[in-house]
Amino acid sequence: MTPIPARPCVFAAVLSAALLAGCQGAYFWALNARVPVQEVQTTVYDSDHHLSLDAYRGQSAGPAPVVVFIYGGSWQNGERGYYRFVAAAFAREGIATVIPDYRKSPAVAFPAFIDDSARAIAWTRAHATEFGGDPARIYVMGHSAGAHIAALLGTDGRYLARVGMTPRQLSGVIGLAGPYDFLPITDPKIKKVFGAEKDWPASQPVNFVDGDEPPFLLLHGAADKTVWPRNSERLAAKLRAAGESVTLEIIPGVSHVGLVDGFVSAKYSPVLAESLRWIKATPASSAGSR
Repeated sequence: MTPIPARPCVFAAVLSAALLAGCQGAYFWALNARVPVQEVQTTVYDSDHHLSLDAYRGQSAGPAPVVVFIYGGSWQNGERGYYRFVAAAFAREGIATVIPDYRKSPAVAFPAFIDDSARAIAWTRAHATEFGGDPARIYVMGHSAGAHIAALLGTDGRYLARVGMTPRQLSGVIGLAGPYDFLPITDPKIKKVFGAEKDWPASQPVNFVDGDEPPFLLLHGAADKTVWPRNSERLAAKLRAAGESVTLEIIPGVSHVGLVDGFVSAKYSPVLAESLRWIKATPASSAGSR
């Protein structure tokens, strides 16, 4: 495979071309090409469904904040190994990262992948100290469909309740370009993900904001044509109306994919700097270790 050029503009063009061609493997290879080999703890967190996660230690002394990163892929695609570049970016800043796989459509439909992610969070809370993490400082982050999953875990308490937790035991939720208010569903493939129309309202994070949420950071590219920025704006408005802590940033000139590319270089987006600033300013939940 041809080496990735060093110039940022050429590198970005290669990334976009690979993704638009439908070659996810090449796209993520490009993102990870410059990432050093990292020590990773791979664990089966759900033996019943053969689901594993990767836990990465942060480069810091003492218990580190932990980001559970839930990847996107239209609830149909993706795998945890693609996102090593996210863990590497956080590790350099002293933050531990957990990246779980989850079941996807068409093998399953909503809400199976929400329940899977809840179990991954419960595993993280129980085992954080084993990879240098602080179980009282768990932040759930997702991109695109992963942001939808993260937001629903932070707003609809039923999923975490099934694993003995509450949303307030999370120190925060970070949503990157997420769909939070996307009815009606028109895409036939997405209809299969969410089942009967009568059940669609249960899939919308905006419908469950009721004042028991952890702090939220919502980042969205203004040039996003895949998931419209109004999704983040509407969720932020709901959280504010409920008296919850929410930070919303619509970033000019940044696309749907470009937002997460910022973990490779700040030339693509400020996602890493903004996430780090918010994590450092958002303390552990008082309920986090209970």
